[in-house]
Amino acid sequence: MRFDITPYIDMSPAEVRQRIRKGEITFPTAGMCRGYAQANLVILPPEYAADFEEYTRRNPFPCPVLEIIRGTPETHAMGEGGDITTDIPEYFIYRNGVLSEKVNDASAFWKEGYVGFLIGCSFSFEEALMAAGIEVRHIATGRNVPMYKTGIRTVKVGPFEGPMVCSMRPMTPENARRAYEITVQCPNVHGAPVHMGDPAILGVRDIDQPEYGESVEIREGEIPVFWPCGVTPQAAIENAKPPIVITHSPGHMFITDIKNAELNDFLEARKRR
Repeated sequence: MRFDITPYIDMSPAEVRQRIRKGEITFPTAGMCRGYAQANLVILPPEYAADFEEYTRRNPFPCPVLEIIRGTPETHAMGEGGDITTDIPEYFIYRNGVLSEKVNDASAFWKEGYVGFLIGCSFSFEEALMAAGIEVRHIATGRNVPMYKTGIRTVKVGPFEGPMVCSMRPMTPENARRAYEITVQCPNVHGAPVHMGDPAILGVRDIDQPEYGESVEIREGEIPVFWPCGVTPQAAIENAKPPIVITHSPGHMFITDIKNAELNDFLEARKRR
């Protein structure tokens, strides 16, 4: 599916969140609000929250936590006045580990005691890649990023376990090396690629059939480059089978008020506090 993000490239995060909340934007957010970080989402019942928090701590590259939301669905650190149940274009509702519904507003599903996790997104480093002159194929072609379940296993915590999901961007080998040098400096938004080249080595059987997102063309002379992806928790949720979980629909993100260029330092400073 093609979609046009042009009107939203230079809008403020607060304005785009309002437009999402009103139902005007229902498609993926890659490339919107140039300069600002975007985030994945997981909302869990309280009895699962502690294990999931430890799961993210033990698996920091696919699951870098930006903010934990308790009490109400309102965000603070990542965007004052944001709402994780209304400000994402599409949500997945899982019941007992099975995707049961897709909705554009998840506020009816929030209950007292629920805990939300905003998780770092690879969209945050794409701006740096494009600034370096490296094409990001899914943005250039108006598509959702392709994401794959791999043979890399995450560290199990409680009921949460499963494969690492990786997002993929095709590049020339030279650009792949430059992309590594750029993204290794962003450990709080997935860091360096986990693999460059033959997808079979990662356990990806068919590069043209991603489990999430949409396939993109890999041109002659290019290789697929794979990064840890914040959709990894959704694979763990399928195994943990909580009675209900709310997540973002892959590619449909929460747009924060934090600049990509400042996010890593912001999170490192928070860790020191």
